[in-house]
Amino acid sequence: MEVQQRNETSRMALFRNRQGRHGRPRRRLFLVALGAALAGVLAATVAIAVTGWRPGGGATVGKPAKVASEVGAGAPKDWPAWGFTHTQNTVDRERGPQQTLAELARQPMPQVTPIMGWGVDNPMPRPGEYNWSSLDRRIDVIRQTRGTPVVTLCCGPDWMKGGEAGKTDWSRLETALEPEHFDDYAKLAAEVAKRYPDVKYYTVWNEFKGFWNPSGNRWDYEGYTKLYNEVYTALKKVDSDIKVGGPYMVMNSNAPGRADGPPSELSGSWGSMDQRNLDAVKYWYEHKKGADFIAVDGHAMPVQREVKTDEFQVLTKFSDVTRWLRGLDPRLPVWWAEWYVEPVPSDWTDERRGAVHAAAMMEFVRGGAASAFYWSPQTATSADCAGCLWSGGGAPTPTLANLQNFERWFPPGTKLLDVRADDPSVRVLAQSRQMVAVNTRATAARTRIEGQGIDLGPYEVRWIAR
Repeated sequence: MEVQQRNETSRMALFRNRQGRHGRPRRRLFLVALGAALAGVLAATVAIAVTGWRPGGGATVGKPAKVASEVGAGAPKDWPAWGFTHTQNTVDRERGPQQTLAELARQPMPQVTPIMGWGVDNPMPRPGEYNWSSLDRRIDVIRQTRGTPVVTLCCGPDWMKGGEAGKTDWSRLETALEPEHFDDYAKLAAEVAKRYPDVKYYTVWNEFKGFWNPSGNRWDYEGYTKLYNEVYTALKKVDSDIKVGGPYMVMNSNAPGRADGPPSELSGSWGSMDQRNLDAVKYWYEHKKGADFIAVDGHAMPVQREVKTDEFQVLTKFSDVTRWLRGLDPRLPVWWAEWYVEPVPSDWTDERRGAVHAAAMMEFVRGGAASAFYWSPQTATSADCAGCLWSGGGAPTPTLANLQNFERWFPPGTKLLDVRADDPSVRVLAQSRQMVAVNTRATAARTRIEGQGIDLGPYEVRWIAR
């Protein structure tokens, strides 16, 4: 479809009349959970006896925060809110396509890049030897398109992980750093900050990669937090205005009635959280030297992929987790470093995928999240790909338009209005000047919003001026 200019239309329908393609597999977000389903206090006792698991972290989580009345609770108005992460195939390789670069610059948004992996070379193949070429290119493209640059400090050079200096084994990308090299990594982070002084936002590591305690059957949150604290200190020494966040924990969940492992303190109609992940977040929070935001990521669907779920109903996990994190510390903005909604394999059409994406963004906003970054699934082929931000020929897609609309109309500090459709299958998010309506059904919907009749096609996403 033709993507209409956001500043030239009062009504814009996205994801209509597009021939859908199957979703492509994304990075694995989940670890294998414990074996037998356990529940209640008795189950906790069995889990401790059998697995050796013990609860970690001593932070007290207050009552989950209320549904947000404004966007980005705790974040300043210039906070990087809704954007995407550059991955293996993106616009930096050939400085284009030009049509994509122009569209990104027309409505700027935050853009994230790692320092190693996903299209970026090893920045320090040997001690004291730097290779900035690919990261320079990535940062330059973000600047060119007027984006707010965000850096994920992941992953690490091989020689910091027990490998050979001068060589990069990409199969070990997700291996944790050795503790004796935490200081070296902190120094590398400081060099990144010095080289790119306009980058003011950093997350430390990514999904606890490699930080796992097999004997305790839990995350190695002590090791991660030690790394985080060294990096945090190094970055603040370079520039005290730099914003640093963690722990970038994966928020795995179990389907209703299928909880594996210890009982969870957080559950909802979507299922229950893996308590070990919550323990890791709480330990980091209690033992960190400081933080400017709390970063997590996750999939809306449970780890039991064989369980049938309603893709719209499970999205409330995003708002529930966000409110739980805000209960941990309402002063710290909540930052979703990655988010996923689609099963693999998938037979979703573009329309269905677009409706779920828009509804997921609504849940981030309502939960009080300050940031959410879409993990770009862009491919290297000239063909269109499911969920991509631009087509194989470089034309912007409705997926990109949708993200840009959220960045434009729902920045931090925006007051939210309680606007609803008469038909509960139509979800609405509104502010004083704009609203977005999503039909969550595979059939057309006729409803009324604020007294006005509206007809929506199957899975239609429509932006409407108020």
